[in-house]
Amino acid sequence: MKKLSAIFFCLCLIFFCGGCSKTYEGPPADLVIKNAKIITIDKDNPRAEALVVRDEFIIAVTTNDKVDQYIEEGTTTVIDAKGRLVVPGLNDAHIHFMGGGQSMMQLDFRYVHDVQTIQQMVAEKVEHAKPGELIRGRGWEHETFPDKKWPTKEILDAVAPNNPVVLSRADGHSSWVNSYVLKMSGITKNTKSPPNGTVVKDPVTGEPTGILKEGATRLLKVRSSVQLTPEENEKRSDEALELALAEARRTGVTSIQQLNGQYKRFQRFKDEGKLTCRVTFNMAIPRDDVEERLKKLDELRKEYPPEDNWIRFGYLKVFIDGTLGSGTALMFEPFEDDPGTSGLPMMPYEKYEELIVAADAMGFQTGTHAIGTKGNHWVLNAVEKAMEVNGRRDHRHRSEHAQILISDDIPRFAEFGVIASMQPTHCITDKRFAEKRIGLERCKGAYAWQRLLDAGVNVAFGTDWPVEPIDPLEGLYAAVTRKDRAGEEGEGWFPDQKLSKEKAIELYTWGAAYAEFMEDRKGKIKVGYLGDMVIFNNDLMTIPPEEIMPSKVDYTIVGGKVVFQREEID
Repeated sequence: MKKLSAIFFCLCLIFFCGGCSKTYEGPPADLVIKNAKIITIDKDNPRAEALVVRDEFIIAVTTNDKVDQYIEEGTTTVIDAKGRLVVPGLNDAHIHFMGGGQSMMQLDFRYVHDVQTIQQMVAEKVEHAKPGELIRGRGWEHETFPDKKWPTKEILDAVAPNNPVVLSRADGHSSWVNSYVLKMSGITKNTKSPPNGTVVKDPVTGEPTGILKEGATRLLKVRSSVQLTPEENEKRSDEALELALAEARRTGVTSIQQLNGQYKRFQRFKDEGKLTCRVTFNMAIPRDDVEERLKKLDELRKEYPPEDNWIRFGYLKVFIDGTLGSGTALMFEPFEDDPGTSGLPMMPYEKYEELIVAADAMGFQTGTHAIGTKGNHWVLNAVEKAMEVNGRRDHRHRSEHAQILISDDIPRFAEFGVIASMQPTHCITDKRFAEKRIGLERCKGAYAWQRLLDAGVNVAFGTDWPVEPIDPLEGLYAAVTRKDRAGEEGEGWFPDQKLSKEKAIELYTWGAAYAEFMEDRKGKIKVGYLGDMVIFNNDLMTIPPEEIMPSKVDYTIVGGKVVFQREEID
């Protein structure tokens, strides 16, 4: 009996030790994260405790008790998340990345709500500038001024009579300039507005007020007394990219869909080991010599193919209208607060349709800036025409913004496979004046994320930085509350369109990846996917919505490498 018991004990010991033996026999991992609350955005495995990255890709999404076998001391970076939230790397589907970096080098009026402060900031800049030196700034929003009136050149003239001043509105679609710039540009009361823009004039005197909208800004001929050499310009552009990359790292942005170009600069930064986020760049759609220019873009597309995980050719960008804030979005009906206009088309519909059909015929994805109801209707009509002419394919043409829609067009997005590339912070910024501008009824189709999703539309989230802040936490807050940043009372603006926290994260990750044809390797924490992820200091899934924006990124990880670590981590 004792002999049988000893044999049984030995068999159990062998079985137990065999069960504890390592099953992973490959090289050690580059990164292991354990003790985490992982939101994978993978419906087959929605939650996990630990993950493993090797050679830029995730090789395990598992439990804490299974990761030790991947760790080699001195080789593997191990992060004990201590229960913190981990999500896939955030992917900004619509961002002016270089413009964001450049905006950090200019006067910033994002949180300034009166012209007197703007005037003072310009005066301080002039005080340290040479006569004739250009003063630039951006981010002013007249709807936040006490009188909600458009500013005038006289405000700038008072502090900058001898310097050109060009200040871009928050949406980037209107400019506020002083008399110095108007004179330099030859803009007078006799200057006619171009078809796709407006030179705003005083209704009494007929003189230009200093506000130029949309295509009228191209009339500006601005020169600075301080001329930079090509080398100095390159240095400034590099500085702008460095600033933008630092902001992306700090806010958990691991991928960007850049508007427009700059692929050579990104490539150089990658070659120098300084590129810390993945880039899909977009190019402007050619309006002239279309066939020849599309052929050249096709060569560029081959140089930066879709298989590349770092720098890829994306879509062709085109504008069809303006913005709600500037009163230039293309609408079916006139604006409530300016019945004399229903917006500005950037080109005739026939020309726009021709461009979309030509680009589609060569297999290009297109992204159209479309804000208003009529602008988005035109996008859908042009894509439908392209499908009739060229046949149906997985084109994933995009409406960039898709802000204000008529009900009949919402299912057409799904019918034609058009992606709604949207920026949730535009909702909480624009709602301050949206009803005044287009009325309550039309606002029912504004920023209609849930209605689009219910119709089966693919939605991708981004920020439009520097029009809005780059921080995705502001977008997540906007998506789940539809409230202003101060945290107003109530259920939010059209609360039926609010999203769950997990769905909002999904649209910032997998949804954005789908929009750039990378959903098979990005946007989820899943075996075989790129090892891009973010660790937050707070559990966004359980904290009250008002605590989302103050939350912090503790780690930003790209390809299994920590590119940002917050200094004050608990």
